[in-house]
Amino acid sequence: QVQLVESGGGLVQAGGSLRLSCQASGRTFSTYAMGWFRQASGKEREFLGGIDWSGSRTYYADSVKGRFTISRDAAKNTVNLQMNSLKFEDTAVYYCAAPSRLIRYFPLKDTDYDSWGQGTQVTVSS
Repeated sequence: QVQLVESGGGLVQAGGSLRLSCQASGRTFSTYAMGWFRQASGKEREFLGGIDWSGSRTYYADSVKGRFTISRDAAKNTVNLQMNSLKFEDTAVYYCAAPSRLIRYFPLKDTDYDSWGQGTQVTVSS
């Protein structure tokens, strides 16, 4: 079972940047794809993007493509979400996620992600 802990959330002005990190533990980090989701108040959880087990491939939702970048550091067992040009509508709780089983196709389906961190709040002021 993987354990995921997000950090780096906070308050930022519109147009600013923020970098979130997700610390993974409990299994071999480098064999699993990772993803990022967010959930705004009163809305359903939204998939943002994912990165494959090697870190060489990424994919993003249209809502964040060109503004958000996912990367991973195998030595530190972390996956990062760099968020630039933040907008008020990016305000949400951000979660990193992983599949509980080993999956070798990529990109993963949203439903493949079934292990979650506790989330970190990102608030963008307009």
